[in-house]
Amino acid sequence: MTSSNAAQTKFKVAAVHASPVFMNKSATLAKVVNLIEQAAKEDVKFLAFPETFVPGYPYFIECYPPITQAPALAKYAEESVVISQDLTTISQVCRSQKIGISLGVSERMEDGYTLFNSQVLFDSTGEIVSVHRKLQPTYVERMVWGQGGGATLEVKPLEAVEGYNVGGLACWENTMNGARQALIEQNQHIHCAAWPALSTMSGFESTANAQIEALAKAHALTAQVFVLVASNYVDQQCLDWMAANFGGGEQTYVKLGGGWSGVAHPFCAMLAGPVEGGENGDRLVTAEIDLADLKVVKVWIDSAGHYARPEVVRFGWDKRPLWGDEKRGEGWWNGKRGEGEGGE
Repeated sequence: MTSSNAAQTKFKVAAVHASPVFMNKSATLAKVVNLIEQAAKEDVKFLAFPETFVPGYPYFIECYPPITQAPALAKYAEESVVISQDLTTISQVCRSQKIGISLGVSERMEDGYTLFNSQVLFDSTGEIVSVHRKLQPTYVERMVWGQGGGATLEVKPLEAVEGYNVGGLACWENTMNGARQALIEQNQHIHCAAWPALSTMSGFESTANAQIEALAKAHALTAQVFVLVASNYVDQQCLDWMAANFGGGEQTYVKLGGGWSGVAHPFCAMLAGPVEGGENGDRLVTAEIDLADLKVVKVWIDSAGHYARPEVVRFGWDKRPLWGDEKRGEGWWNGKRGEGEGGE
């Protein structure tokens, strides 16, 4: 179903502001299930999770010398998500609760060791409809994750929201004007901006939340979309894990709390939030959005239409699959070997 035929335009959506069970895939996936069930009880139709919620953002990469990190990174790979193997229960819960989600995971390539910072998009049917791999890992993230390609830079219509188009970007990938424009070109309606607890990191205490808010509102207005910003916060269990595995006591470079989560309207009003810190525990930042508002917004600005000026400004991106698994074709994340495997 396409948005032009959608009878319903109002939906309850939510951004997850929560901490994972750090470095524990199975326990965090169980927490994901609980959060989905909680959202469904509140009549939420679409739910966005933070960046690499499973098994948590690897804050230790920002804190310790690279030479000391190999054992922790090996453990991180072990706890990362193999999509074709680890997400069956999540699909079942999305189907049973009739809810769509964007789930941030550290993805491990099937039958391999390469990792990606990914957003997995589930429909209310339980189907995984897309996997977006972060195009450019930031700074020391390059030690952890590979680069994603243009084939995963896409939006998809979801039954959960009557066929409106959903896509997302992770963290500072939201600064990439070309990546955002690629989503605009595909007529995006709902954007999932996934983040870690950036404001707890040394040097970002006074600037991180302002950056997240600015990027969310900029994309909301320039793309004419509703933006769901989902951030995790750092809890004591995360800090204890780093202390136990790297030695030492109190962490110097990462502190408790952090995160900035909310829901922004295309004209930049905050419909919910922002929620910051972890003092009040895990939260669903919930708002009602009305896609019919786009009719008025696009009278003023339509970046996929009359505001594009394609005869003046030309845009394109390389949509070819980059990695071997992506070359299997549509649904490559299911582990199927199709005719396209190994091709260009």
